[in-house]
Amino acid sequence: MLCSIALAAPLPAQWSFRLLPGDAQSQAHPGLDAWRPAQVPGSVHTDLLAAGVIGDPYVGAAEAGLQWIGLADWEYRARFDVDAATLARRHAELRFDGLDTFAEVSLNGQPLLRADNAHRSWRARVDGRLRAQGNELRIVFRSPIRTLLPQVQAMPHRIAGNYPSPYGDEPADAMVGNFARKPAYHFGWDWGPRYVTAGVWRDVHLDSWDARRITDLAVRTDVLDDQRAALTAQLQVEQGEAAGSARVTVEAFDPDGRRVAAVEREVALRPGDNRVQLPLEIAQPRRWWPVGYGVQDRYTVRASVQGADAVTRRTGLRTVRLQRDADAEGGQGFAFVINGVPVFAKGANVIPFDAFPARVTRERLRRDLQAARDANMNMLRNWGGGYYESDDFFDIADELGLLVWQDFMFGGGMQPGYDPAFRASVVAEARDNVRRLRHHPSIVLWCGNNEEETAWKDWGHGKQLTEADPAFAAQVWQGYVDLFGNDLRQVVAEEGLGVPYWSSSPGNDLDAKANDSRRGDKHYWDVWGGPALPATAYLRETPRFMSEYGLQAWPRLSTVDAFAARDEQAIDGPVIRAHQKFMAGKGNERLLHYIEREYGTPRSFPDFVYLSQVMQAEGIELAALHHRASRPYTMGSLYWQLNDVWPGASWSSLDYYGNWKALHFHARRFFAGVAVAALRDDDGVTRFSLLNDGRDAITAQWHVRVMDVDGRESARQQETVTLSPMGVTDVARFVDADLLKGHDPARSVAVFELLHDGAVLARRLVHFVPAKEQALAAGQLQAELHADGDRYRLRLQARGLVRAAWIDFGDVAAEPEDNAFDLLPGETRELVVRSRADLPTLRAALQLRTLGDTLHAPSVPSR
Repeated sequence: MLCSIALAAPLPAQWSFRLLPGDAQSQAHPGLDAWRPAQVPGSVHTDLLAAGVIGDPYVGAAEAGLQWIGLADWEYRARFDVDAATLARRHAELRFDGLDTFAEVSLNGQPLLRADNAHRSWRARVDGRLRAQGNELRIVFRSPIRTLLPQVQAMPHRIAGNYPSPYGDEPADAMVGNFARKPAYHFGWDWGPRYVTAGVWRDVHLDSWDARRITDLAVRTDVLDDQRAALTAQLQVEQGEAAGSARVTVEAFDPDGRRVAAVEREVALRPGDNRVQLPLEIAQPRRWWPVGYGVQDRYTVRASVQGADAVTRRTGLRTVRLQRDADAEGGQGFAFVINGVPVFAKGANVIPFDAFPARVTRERLRRDLQAARDANMNMLRNWGGGYYESDDFFDIADELGLLVWQDFMFGGGMQPGYDPAFRASVVAEARDNVRRLRHHPSIVLWCGNNEEETAWKDWGHGKQLTEADPAFAAQVWQGYVDLFGNDLRQVVAEEGLGVPYWSSSPGNDLDAKANDSRRGDKHYWDVWGGPALPATAYLRETPRFMSEYGLQAWPRLSTVDAFAARDEQAIDGPVIRAHQKFMAGKGNERLLHYIEREYGTPRSFPDFVYLSQVMQAEGIELAALHHRASRPYTMGSLYWQLNDVWPGASWSSLDYYGNWKALHFHARRFFAGVAVAALRDDDGVTRFSLLNDGRDAITAQWHVRVMDVDGRESARQQETVTLSPMGVTDVARFVDADLLKGHDPARSVAVFELLHDGAVLARRLVHFVPAKEQALAAGQLQAELHADGDRYRLRLQARGLVRAAWIDFGDVAAEPEDNAFDLLPGETRELVVRSRADLPTLRAALQLRTLGDTLHAPSVPSR
């Protein structure tokens, strides 16, 4: 007889929450111990917001006044009924996909489980404990600060934490975040707020079954080439109390839905967990490729076991290898090889998409991941201070062909790996998430942590603890090696289906030096951080793989309007400082340092916002093109960062609402498959290279022209060239004197172009003096906007040299197809603008900015 299994839909329940009666916060917040409606998945902050108890945590300077929430204990309650079919089955289980974090769970008045890890799934058998009506699930969430603080304060010497709280809710010398298996950024970061959340942040499921169930399905690729794919289907089957046998069937369906392989076998099952492996072979397989290298074909594998419901997995067939060839100088490469093809990784780091993860929708993920692909990115690094992203994130990455470097969730500082219970919890967390995500072809690396090894070796964390307590320091480091060198490596080897493991970023997989330009991956922060070197210092740093570097900028003014009133928008205003997290609110000082170095002092807050974006875009472009021009020595460039967790200042190229900063428009050009790298250093030497990521050679013509700001040419060179596939074609090096030939550098610009059949494939301008010294004029850009069917066309004409043209429509929703670009004297460009607004509204809202306008127009009142 075939037995049925219920599909794991979210638990249909009415949820409510309250401040735990008797909590220390109840006197300051009376009445909160009454039950209020709750949303699951969710968090206490979003539930308090929905109930009208608190205001929007992102508006104004609300953060300081909301820290009490993280110090309180909260209780959630779910009331639900159970249908007769579920009750009739022999086995039932409640599965909690996300409990944040220290949770005590009871069902119908009886204890069910205790949880202490927000990154894990928690399961509890409820056989015979369910009622047809009136079931009550209760979850008490204890404050992670109050739970962990006593043990941290009792330590004679503390391990290094991350960002101390400026609000007094936690002592600066006893930070608990590193001891909690909870998203580290909830305790605050230099791009986001400190909101120490609690709640049921992912779904709760009620599963039920009879004789057996399939608890996991994985598909391992053993052989893959043009002719065949040899696969192994790995099933985990849970058998009931009695041993038995069952027929197991595995089928594979191609991207068009046709069955292309099948295998069937009778297997013996013992009580408990059983691992079943069956071979599959597919002829002429269609491989999954990263974007730019081929199509993103995916297969569906379906497994069924007699007496249990079928399980399916959608996956792509691809091989991945981390190539680490040694060179003659003692260095070692770092390159991802997909299906035998070395891929230059172009992309950015991803942080959480919201302070409150349950608010992140599939549509929002698609918006930002599509923007990454639209900017010609092919890789994203999921940074380790957040949470393991949803299945939606990886489904979309698979579809778009975006490779994913996946950190385990360790964001910095140091962890108590010397504690066996902590390590065991992390291993369980890692196994949960690797198993959940391993069928996604987009994942090409599992990395142990972010910056913990370099912090210990290079930032003084290890030295300081060794001086204070050598024995404890040795214990801490051994715990680190045990956790990141052994435990997580073993989990990935056992569960990861061949995806490589890397112990830390930056790192060299526990080699002596952690952040080495010659070996492993590199985080480079001497520009912006540390000594705050100029952006041209990027040209002197040539790593094997640059996995972090960045410059900050503010989002567009319409985004600032969402959290700050116009009269609050001042560079050093309290609300603006509250949304600038770098240097504990003093980050605008660093931002001004970079703006003033190249562009001069902003005269208003709008000028400050605009110049911050220009500075960020031009600086990161310099670095990214240098990395690409250094191929194959360098094989990756991932800037910090793609997205925002809230509206504010950060290193992102997309703001919280998905608006593109100038950097993102620049990225679409400097990450393009064919690009010009004309890189001028501080010595006045320009290295001219042509970049081609495609798999075919390109024959084209390069031009170098030198002209003044009014368009008069003083020099021109050109030559036909063949660009090698997947490589760099070095053209020449030019010194300023050869280009300028005695002309005024303040009035001159060098134009480097690549043309094919008369069309410009790529262009880059080189300037000889800082923008603040350049002879740029105001009012050089003229615009005409007219309707064209269901869209609009914007015609731009440059009278003289135009730098950093920015098209804005203020609060009117309208998006031009391109932005943040230069125009040569006399050049005309026509752009499509999409908007639902009418033409008069758009014309009235249209605003144009250029560097000439900003630096040389008459003074305007500060906003």
